[in-house]
Amino acid sequence: MINSTELYLAAEGGEDQNPLLPQWYDIIWSLVAFAVVLFVFWKFVVPMYQKMLDERRATIEGGIERAEAAQAEANAALVAYREQLAGARDEAASIRDEARAQGTQIITDMKAQATAESDRIIANGAAQLQAQRQQVVAELRSDVGRLSVDLAEKLVAGELSDGAKQAGTVDKFLAELDDVAGNAAK
Repeated sequence: MINSTELYLAAEGGEDQNPLLPQWYDIIWSLVAFAVVLFVFWKFVVPMYQKMLDERRATIEGGIERAEAAQAEANAALVAYREQLAGARDEAASIRDEARAQGTQIITDMKAQATAESDRIIANGAAQLQAQRQQVVAELRSDVGRLSVDLAEKLVAGELSDGAKQAGTVDKFLAELDDVAGNAAK
């Protein structure tokens, strides 16, 4: 039986060649095929991967930029909110102070109005009291004068019908009563 290695060697012309080293034409054709594959890879596959990587990078960077912009916008909104809150607090404090001042002014005005009304009522009461006093004094003068004349008539048993004498007696008696009343009031 013939060994396949022997057949191979016989077909080659019997040269001794190392079976681990390929022939020169195999190396050339392998290099040509490798160059074609490398060219196709370099021309079509690598740009697609590069394009996809660029898109991913742009998407990631855009997302980061949008997140940073959103963060900056949120921070600006927070600062504006805090400023508005501080302004609202200041405004509320000023409104409270103004309300307190108005309340104090209203209380002062109401006290002054109540005092004026009280003084007016007291003055009216005093005027009414004075008018009633004068009316009572006038009534008492006439009543006391008449009663004293009646009493004097009964006591003297005489007739004091003369109007001038009667008026003089009444006036003298009333003058004495005024002196007594004036001394009692003091």
